[in-house]
Amino acid sequence: MVNNKHIATFILGALAGLAAGKYTSMSDEEKEKMMNNLKEKANKLKDDATASAEQAKDYFSELATKGMDSLKEHFPGAEKWMQDLFGNKKTDTAATDTGAAADKATDATS
Repeated sequence: MVNNKHIATFILGALAGLAAGKYTSMSDEEKEKMMNNLKEKANKLKDDATASAEQAKDYFSELATKGMDSLKEHFPGAEKWMQDLFGNKKTDTAATDTGAAADKATDATS
């Protein structure tokens, strides 16, 4: 059974064959011009990707700052609530362990 992957593979193979045939029939000057054009396009693509990554980084940084400011504005206790929720778990477990030890000591003396 022939599916879309087989058709796509066949088309890509045919295009690669045509491109290789065209490349071998080019003069040295045309080959050099084409390679320079490809390098230029690749560098432009790289520059665009780098700029987009920087914009995304700035966007998410700004979103985090503005998001927390907005949350504080609409929910005044948000910062304390977030600190309680995501705060230092080590301190919380240490306090719980100390409380459990105190409970055991009280039970032992009773």
